[in-house]
Amino acid sequence: MAVSIKHTSDVAAVVTIAVTKADYQAEVEKALKTYRQRADIPGFRKGHAPMGMIQKKFGLGAKVEEINKFVGRKLYDYINEHKLRVLGEPMPSETAPEQDLEKGEDFEFVFDLALTPNIDVKLGKDDHLPYYHIEATDEMVSAHIQQMLNMQGTQQEAESVEARDIVRGRLVQLENGTAKDGGILVEEALIMPDYVKEESAKAAFIGKTKNTVVTFEPYAAYEGNQYELASFLKIDKDQVEAYKGVEFSFEISSIQRHVPAELNEEFYVKAFGEEGDVKDEETLKAKIREGFREQFDPESDYKLLQDVRDLIIKKAGKIEYPEALLKRWLKISNEKLSEEEIEKELPAQLEGLTYQIVKDGILAEKEVTVSREEVLAFATIVAKSQFAQYGMSSVPDEVLHNYAKSLLEKEDTARNLSARVLDNKFAAIVKGMVTLEEKSVSPEEFGKLINPEA
Repeated sequence: MAVSIKHTSDVAAVVTIAVTKADYQAEVEKALKTYRQRADIPGFRKGHAPMGMIQKKFGLGAKVEEINKFVGRKLYDYINEHKLRVLGEPMPSETAPEQDLEKGEDFEFVFDLALTPNIDVKLGKDDHLPYYHIEATDEMVSAHIQQMLNMQGTQQEAESVEARDIVRGRLVQLENGTAKDGGILVEEALIMPDYVKEESAKAAFIGKTKNTVVTFEPYAAYEGNQYELASFLKIDKDQVEAYKGVEFSFEISSIQRHVPAELNEEFYVKAFGEEGDVKDEETLKAKIREGFREQFDPESDYKLLQDVRDLIIKKAGKIEYPEALLKRWLKISNEKLSEEEIEKELPAQLEGLTYQIVKDGILAEKEVTVSREEVLAFATIVAKSQFAQYGMSSVPDEVLHNYAKSLLEKEDTARNLSARVLDNKFAAIVKGMVTLEEKSVSPEEFGKLINPEA
């Protein structure tokens, strides 16, 4: 076996691997013995078929498989040993000689390598970049407090109906103004006026008290929605059309209203625990703003990295890439891509490569790594943010930790979170390298910076 390399340019090379029978024969024979042990061939006890028969049946497949394993192993050993920085994956050369794997014994395999160009881009204090601190508005803080109060609220019996109340009562189908014999009767019907679509039907309930009877047409009230009417009338949805134009009476038996909690000691204890440091509204607002900042900081870093990317691409200028090889690799990686699509997408792909190469170089220079513990810690922050969106600001650490662990059980999620941790580390490095021009903006202003055309 011999491996040789020929550089066809600064960013492309051809690797040739010469393979002799001695390189793979022992492994082929070992594989055939395994086939023999496992083969279930009629007329022979398992594991006792003649080796000639095994050779005839499995020989070529075993030979091809072992040669491929050998060549792949030697190719990547060579790449790693010589520290070749390969873009994409090695590709069989289009000019390589054809191999007769069935009859041949010695072979020559040729691979094209697209190599990473050397890009000399430095970031320093002469580079000025904006950094946007996203600050929650007073309206956002107030809305979040109201959400928390609603979550800690209680259901209370009310005297008269308001739009968002839950109204229960006896629903009776009518005929000529009286209960229809054998008609629909629902003893514990439930209606929420706020979800009634027709305004006149909604208005018929507003202001009514317990024991009042409201007459209305459910079909019109819900604008013929099969699912809502089937649930309300306790019928199959294919029966709904039969009740178009049919009136019902609804005798109100209960009016329940969700009453938000009040900003008092009981609320603070429920929301933040006995040992919590929030005891008044001012501290609560500060705590909420801090929570929003935790949510917004990754967005600020994301914008910074966008600007860093643009700066690196601008500083790098025109970089020589093995474009023909990269086009081939893109086509091999995604056969659905047409030649036109590859041609169109390549410039953006090359810009992305330039940024990634410089970024990887900086991370390597700083010897940055990402541990599972760091990914778990970040997943816990993500979990805390998700709970906070539902007004749950004091979720126990154990619950957050277990939820974060469940996120990492999904391979794609774990990979994405790991990439975000790496991006966070890169952002932290960049902040120390360049000069930041710090600015405070509202979420709305930041949104326009990220997407000016929105």
